[in-house]
Amino acid sequence: MSAIALTQTDPFFNVATKAVSTSEGPVELPILYRNVRNLDAFFLVDRMRVQAALDEADTPNFQPTCKWSGKVLIALACFEYLDTTIGPYNEIGLAVAVVRKGVKPRLGHWLQALGNVENPNREMGFFVLYMPVTTTTACTAGREIWGFPKFVSPIDFDRAGSSARIRLADPDHLDDASRAIMDLSGNLGVGIPGPSISLILYTQHEEQWLRTAINVRGGSRLHAGGGLKLKIGISAHPMARTMINLGLQGASPMIATYTDTFQSRLNGGCSLS
Repeated sequence: MSAIALTQTDPFFNVATKAVSTSEGPVELPILYRNVRNLDAFFLVDRMRVQAALDEADTPNFQPTCKWSGKVLIALACFEYLDTTIGPYNEIGLAVAVVRKGVKPRLGHWLQALGNVENPNREMGFFVLYMPVTTTTACTAGREIWGFPKFVSPIDFDRAGSSARIRLADPDHLDDASRAIMDLSGNLGVGIPGPSISLILYTQHEEQWLRTAINVRGGSRLHAGGGLKLKIGISAHPMARTMINLGLQGASPMIATYTDTFQSRLNGGCSLS
């Protein structure tokens, strides 16, 4: 049975769709991700550095959450999308855990990532600082439908045994490895079973703020992050500069997750009142 036929009989994917126009052609929402490899690295970063990054991105409606000892949760989410309704591509998201201004950050926000993504009372989401992708189609859809800060550049996603390497090239210096924006590599080591994490993403699109739910399933494995190291190249790209300003040069994540059974639905965004 074909992947499309399986999708049509799977309740997770058998959902109503709507065509949205983009400059690259129509895109059916939700976008369906049927076969994905995913590595997420989670860092705790100095709160003032994170706030400076949010200020530079002009996000006055949001503030950092998921705090611990003066530090804030930053996610580096890496994907190899092998089968999607907009074609295969790779992606990296550098994102900050946030809540809307005026919401008091609390311990419960850490647990909201495990809760129902459809719950209107769920406050914690992520604001994406940068989201490089490998295809023009994915870039155009992300920018024109949601306002994601996407740009196109090669992304290598390598995993063999417990070793992993994610490398993002500088789009202006493709032939110079020393100018790569980032290289996350190392040994994941032994992991334990972990949950799927469905996401809320906040973006600004056409002068309005959107809340977008991403339904995720497939589970993951949790790994201590010490075996991985993030290296920032000598790239002058704004993403490289931001990562250095966040103090991520040479950093190891506090924890990492990996799965090759990731599946998701990227829904259309809803306007924030």
